[in-house]
Amino acid sequence: MGKTYVIAFDQGTTSTRTIVFDTQGAIVSICQKELKQHYPQSGWVEHDPLEIYNDQLETFTKAVSESGINPEDIAAIGITNQRETTVVWDRETGEPIYKAIVWLDKRTTEICERLENQGLSRYIKKNTGLVIDSYFSGTKLKWVLDNVEGAQEKAEAGQLMFGTVDSWLIYKFTNGEKHVTDHTNASRTLIYNIKKLDWDKRLLDALNIPSSILPKVQSSSSDFGTIDYKGTKIPIYGVAGDQQASLFGQGGFEAGIGKSTYGTGCFILLNTGEKHVKSKKGLLTTLTCSLDNEAINYALEGSIFAGGASIQWLRDRMKVIDSASETEAICNSIPALKNVYVVPAFAGLGAPYWDGKARGSVYGMTLDTGREHLIKATVNALAYQTKDVIGAMEKDYGENITTLKVDGGATANNYLMQFQSDLLNVDVDRPKMIEVTAFGAALLAGIKAGVWTKNNISEIRDVDTVFSPKMDKKTRKKNYKGWKKAIKRTKRN
Repeated sequence: MGKTYVIAFDQGTTSTRTIVFDTQGAIVSICQKELKQHYPQSGWVEHDPLEIYNDQLETFTKAVSESGINPEDIAAIGITNQRETTVVWDRETGEPIYKAIVWLDKRTTEICERLENQGLSRYIKKNTGLVIDSYFSGTKLKWVLDNVEGAQEKAEAGQLMFGTVDSWLIYKFTNGEKHVTDHTNASRTLIYNIKKLDWDKRLLDALNIPSSILPKVQSSSSDFGTIDYKGTKIPIYGVAGDQQASLFGQGGFEAGIGKSTYGTGCFILLNTGEKHVKSKKGLLTTLTCSLDNEAINYALEGSIFAGGASIQWLRDRMKVIDSASETEAICNSIPALKNVYVVPAFAGLGAPYWDGKARGSVYGMTLDTGREHLIKATVNALAYQTKDVIGAMEKDYGENITTLKVDGGATANNYLMQFQSDLLNVDVDRPKMIEVTAFGAALLAGIKAGVWTKNNISEIRDVDTVFSPKMDKKTRKKNYKGWKKAIKRTKRN
């Protein structure tokens, strides 16, 4: 009997999960554990790397146990992860030398300014596809080397290892045998040349990062080592950063296909094929999931820092909701907002503005503004920010999108999806199975294992709802004009 299951490790910013898929792409079991956030200073965000590994191991064990499947029937494991989050560990002991610095963290602003002062902005944009921002891994690694006692000396002596979360998990699950990453994660570091497909020596020198600390880069669907689970060897055959994984899971492996993921942040990607499009509108150029013996494809990407994170803010800090699921009914309970806008620039503004100094703001409040209005304006902000990015993307690519494929937890909010369709004036396509990011990682692993081919993706993906625009042109234009005014007032740069 053939191997009939593929497992995805989905290590995100706020939770760690394991999902077991069958060969039809259906979820057999899922296990999740919330990840603790550490905020040691204003603008700093950290995770415990050992907690990440232990949580992934725990959810893996439980998911397999609860599914009742035989480990020998698992064809392969795929890993998808929060991107840019940086881990540095000791090569000899395997112990982290500092907590994981999360992609949201803003502590490296001064390092970014030094890179700009060195005149590297244009070079970085041309060769890495990115912009100089504390979002990316390279400056986080530089900070660790500069601020952890003895780290720079150990790195130069070849005693340290760096990786994004995928590399860290692979290292731990293979008992230290593999120090590797894939093209998608490497392309988010600010030190990887996406034209030459190699670590960039000029940028490594600028940040004083020894090359010995870096992982080997390989195709997203390839052999990343094996996990020994209760005596059964299970190969890790797929690895991809979460946003590229969701693009792949949506069938976005061809030019012209785009998607938006509504998670802690919101991320919009458009596959541009083998064409390396250099954005003039504040977007990033990144690598899509890669398969062995196939050409590398590029994508335009717009990153919105505060998506679901702004809903968490309503729940955990403002305490105006008990759960995210409440927001749909609240939004529907009041009329359309008139000139009330929340700009959730809690960690600065991402694409297409790239203003790291901006901070969250609320505009248009009157004595009539209440709890429900604040909640609705915060939900609306997810759609407004997405429109900003897609508008820039269409100008760079030279074509308008006709349908937006969506995934992520917030897509369960029907109000948000309808408002998104109204703002964009295009259909919004939500699949039945919204765990597209994890499924993308499973697909990469399953393709390498021979369980699926790329053609199977469109056969497996079932549509749940297509939201079509209902808002009139005048209202759409007025709403968006108000949003742009709010953005202008929020920007610092």
